[in-house]
Amino acid sequence: MCSNAFSPGFGPELVCLQVQPLWRDNSSIITTELVDILRGKSENKTRNAILGVYDFLNTNNRKFNATVWYNQTATESDFDQGSTTRIQKALNLASNSYLQFFRGARAKVILEFIAEMPKPLSVTPNFDISSLAGPLFYSWIFQLLFPVILNSLVYEKQHKLRIMMKMHGLRDGSYWLITYSYFLFISSAYMTCFILFGTVVGLKSFTMNSYSIQFSFFLVFMNLQIALAFLVATFFSDVKTSSVIGFLYVFSSSLLGFFLFVNLLKSSKSEFRILILEMFPAFALFRGLHEFGQYSFDAQLSGGIGMGWKDLGESGLESTLFLMIIEWMVLLLLAYYLDQVFSVGGGVKKHPLWFLNCKFNTCSCTPLNDPHRKGFDVLANVEKADVYREKELVDKLMEEPSNSEGYPMIVDKLHKVYPSKDGNPEKYAVREISLALPEGECLGMLGPNGAGKTTFISMMIGLTTPSAGTALVNGFDLRNEMDKVYSSMGVCPQHDLLWEMLTAREHLMFYGRLKNLKGIELEHAVEESLKSVNLFSIADKQAGKFSGGMKRRLSVAISALGNPKVIFLDEPSTGLDPASRDFLWKAIKNAKQGKAMILTTHSMEEAEALCNRIGIFVDGRLQCIGSPTELKARYGGIYVLTITTSSDHEEEIKELAHRLSPKAKKVYHLSGTLKFELPKQDVTIAQVFRAIENAKKKFTVQAWGLTDTTLEDVFIKVAKGAQ
Repeated sequence: MCSNAFSPGFGPELVCLQVQPLWRDNSSIITTELVDILRGKSENKTRNAILGVYDFLNTNNRKFNATVWYNQTATESDFDQGSTTRIQKALNLASNSYLQFFRGARAKVILEFIAEMPKPLSVTPNFDISSLAGPLFYSWIFQLLFPVILNSLVYEKQHKLRIMMKMHGLRDGSYWLITYSYFLFISSAYMTCFILFGTVVGLKSFTMNSYSIQFSFFLVFMNLQIALAFLVATFFSDVKTSSVIGFLYVFSSSLLGFFLFVNLLKSSKSEFRILILEMFPAFALFRGLHEFGQYSFDAQLSGGIGMGWKDLGESGLESTLFLMIIEWMVLLLLAYYLDQVFSVGGGVKKHPLWFLNCKFNTCSCTPLNDPHRKGFDVLANVEKADVYREKELVDKLMEEPSNSEGYPMIVDKLHKVYPSKDGNPEKYAVREISLALPEGECLGMLGPNGAGKTTFISMMIGLTTPSAGTALVNGFDLRNEMDKVYSSMGVCPQHDLLWEMLTAREHLMFYGRLKNLKGIELEHAVEESLKSVNLFSIADKQAGKFSGGMKRRLSVAISALGNPKVIFLDEPSTGLDPASRDFLWKAIKNAKQGKAMILTTHSMEEAEALCNRIGIFVDGRLQCIGSPTELKARYGGIYVLTITTSSDHEEEIKELAHRLSPKAKKVYHLSGTLKFELPKQDVTIAQVFRAIENAKKKFTVQAWGLTDTTLEDVFIKVAKGAQ
């Protein structure tokens, strides 16, 4: 304020301050000059420095009106005049001078506050969690769906649920389309909820950037992430392993992006390295999050807006988006290809060139006519006559396909060998099995544990790749038409392949739709299936709460649904009580009509009740085949005589048996109880009764019995003879 700052009429001239008189047309100009001083835009910062500006023009003898502008960010080193604390002192001096002039020397004013000028920024950076956490936190959030999707895909493979769906007619293309659409819907909902949450709580990375850019970028990334999950899933068959790898990928990639990728972004000479790193989806996501955060931060400082479509090229996200789209398509095609020809735990693999629509043999095995194939060939002169006749029938049907009309299943020299491992020799699980099953026949497969029954069925249903040979199911080749084979079969596997969260009715409805059942026909088929296996009363109960027997009955009901041409039942009555087993047997008998059925079991009673023919397997080879009556006649031909007496008369019992038949053979002896096999051609039932009555007159016979040959006797005899 200069010496003539007060208007004339105040009295004598009053000198208050030594200031430079200046005139500016408006306050905006004053503000600009002060801000320029702060930002260093003045040509000579020290010479043109302005500590403060005082406006007393509205002051008169009735009021003291002063407006003060000053720069609160200035420090003492910025100005030769001293610290900004002089602003308050100068204003206080001016106000007291004015007051003492009119009111006397004792009058005094107390300065309460000083208004800051220039005013604070119109957009003040507040505490923002997005600025604190940054892209690292967001990248973790957006990638958490990756291990979830990966585990879901691997779970279906580990528990054979996907194979089970394929067996009932679900094609690979349909499976991929449905599964991909489901995961895309979940990912889109997850992404939308997260963006909305960030908007509601006021996270600047979301509120200050264009929502259309954010949705476009994150949607492309979600598609890329799903494609990556499908690709990685082809290499895993265990959920625990895939879970560890999935979460390790999420956290390690985000940390690498935070400590490595950001430094590269700050360097102007790292464009190529950045492009290479962005080929990994996690780094492409981190790049987008970093740019969104940077643009929102700059917008807060300048009071502007964040990223818009016009900034896409400048930010580098344009090339990132293009790269992500290309990579998404490439990964998706690669994942589908590897799933068909390589997928671990995914069943029978296709030929690497299957997409050329040529029929390739998928068996990577030794040819059948190779003379170096040791251990496989079963020579005709050592085969049983019934097995040899079966093989001749198969050869005839394979040579003349027109004659195979009534044979839904023909197996031609199918075998499986597991390679040597850990110093152990090769394991021959199945050795050149040849079978021909006509319509309406149920073939029972009997054999000791490890005989190859389950391996044979696994090859037939696509769980295991055959080493050589082939099979025709409803006319379709097992080697190169597995998708068509699946549409003609029903399967009850040895282990129940069920979704624990679905009810029995929902299982049947789902598989019924895969069999092209619709409307009233579907509902009727489901109701009949539930009733046939005695599950109608608990049809709406979750399968995870079923007992083992209930699950077996549900698996059998699924296998017979939709009228398949061939049904495989691998030990269907395991864990069933007698009443439930009786229900199951009736259902299987009804389901046999017009179908070919293969049933494996350890119950001789079940085999006799359900099977038209029985084949006994030992060491992977078919030892005999025929009806239960034929097998008992062929391998039986004996009566089994059991006598219990005191140990003192055991010799008399032996003499009695040899008098009945010189060929009598003792097969059991324990504490006075003896069991003998008597050839039927040497003895009659009447002779046995007379001999026992005569023996009772000489010594005490506590118990005795005469039985015909059972199927169990045949099984034991054949198994022991083969081994």
